[in-house]
Parts: sequence; C-alpha cells; structure tokens
Amino acid sequence: MTNPAPALAKLAQSAYRIRRYALRMGEVQGQGYIGQALGWADVLAVAYCHAMNLRPDEPEWEGRDRFLLSHGHYAIAHYAALVEAGVIPESELETYGSDDSRLPMSGMATYTPGMEISGGSLGHGLIIGVGMALGLKQKKNPAFVYNSMSDGELDEGSTWEAAMSAGHHGLDNLICLVDINNQQADGPSSKVLGFEPLADKWAAFGWHVQRIKGNDLGAVVAAFDAARALKDARPRVILFDTLMGNGVPFLEQREKNHFIRVDPPEWQEALAILDQSQPEGASA
Repeated sequence: MTNPAPALAKLAQSAYRIRRYALRMGEVQGQGYIGQALGWADVLAVAYCHAMNLRPDEPEWEGRDRFLLSHGHYAIAHYAALVEAGVIPESELETYGSDDSRLPMSGMATYTPGMEISGGSLGHGLIIGVGMALGLKQKKNPAFVYNSMSDGELDEGSTWEAAMSAGHHGLDNLICLVDINNQQADGPSSKVLGFEPLADKWAAFGWHVQRIKGNDLGAVVAAFDAARALKDARPRVILFDTLMGNGVPFLEQREKNHFIRVDPPEWQEALAILDQSQPEGASA
C-alpha cells in the first residue's frame, strides 16, 4: 500500500506557497481579498497539484480539465495557484493589479493564461460550467469541469437553475467546489440569506454531495478523489467549510474580512507568522 504521507507533505508545501504568494500580491496593492485566498489555498493546492489534468506550458490544451473561477474576486488566490502550478512565472506577482498587468484584481480570461472565464458577476460560473460540460460530452472529451464558487452565490437564482439543469443532464464531468466561509460583502452569508440544509438541497437537485472541512488537506484530497472516481451519472459538489484568513490569526479574528486593508507593517507581520508554520521542505 502506498504511503500517502509524502504526497500530503508536498501538498502542504504547495498550500503554504499559495498563501505566501497571495500575501505578496496583497502587499503590492495594500489591500485585497486575502481572507478568501488564505482560506481557499488548501482546495487550490489539491486542485492544481493533485487532481487536475493540465499542461502548464500549454494552458489551452484541448484535453485539459477546466477550472472556472466564478467568484472572480478570488483572482488573487487563483493567480497564486497558477504560479504554483507553473502556468504563470513567479516574477509576475509584483505586477498584481498594476496597469498592463496580466494579473488584474478581478479574474479576466482575456488577460491571464489559465483563466477560463471572466468571473465576478456572482452566479454565472455554474451556468457556464453546465454549458462547457455538455460541450465536452458532445465532443467525447473526458475532461472534467471544476466550478469554484462561494457561499454568497447561493443567494443567486441562476445558481440553482444551473444546478437543476446539471442534474437533469447527468453531467458526471462537472464538479462544483463551494467555499462556505460564511462571509460576503454585506455580512455573514447565513444571515444575508439562510442556505441550510445545504447538502440536502444539492442532493434534491440530483447531485452527489460531500461536505468536509476545507482546511484539512487529507479530507480535501479524499473528496476530490471520490468525486473524480464516482461511477454515477450525476454531477458532483463538494461543500468546503473554510476559515477566512487561515494561517494568520490576526486576520482570522477580524469580524469583517471580506476585503482586507492592512497597514504596511502588517503585511510583513502576516508573512512572518505564516513562515513560522512553514512545512518542512517548502521554500519561501
């Protein structure tokens, strides 16, 4: 039996670097969606460094798995993952949000290699994902479509229309990844519009559902593997309960951390705290 420990250790290193890359980009602009990046880093590490079929030097390869960033404001996290995956050079991090940069503050497909859609109008990603998954099936292309979205998007009727459509068409090549961090621009997501019992709702639309702790790497790997291996003509959704600002306690504890502005010295403080828990073998 293969020992999973070395694989998890490498993923921990990737998740650490993704968090660090995001903090470096945040420092460039002095602000950003850092809480989401820190909380979603484990999921992105598993997606890009374990689960997805990609060619980093050929981001438009027809056989690739598609990763749709429906919540376009998570772009800072996605860029960090694309750097870790080798799609974007690390040197471009310093251009984040600047004029003529390939890394704008909200994800745009026309600018960035590996960015499949221009996200940000919440509730659109899953709709596009349904269309892509149907198209791949028509072409007999075995690639998966991953739709990355937030719990705030559960407020949108278009999300549930797409969920119903995916279940109807039996899109077993569609995997939806939902970040449940209970935070959106107007406050706690569960108070803006209550969404529980969430697992039951997705199941009622014909989806295979898993709900796990999104900052537990072992659980994240197992959930991705189960979603890909399932022999069942249903779309798959993984509900990830995550902690905003994960890995930097003074950011975790902020009451409102949907969009973070910090004083200049705090960026270095955040990096120093993150480095204290640097996994063995990870380079800063």
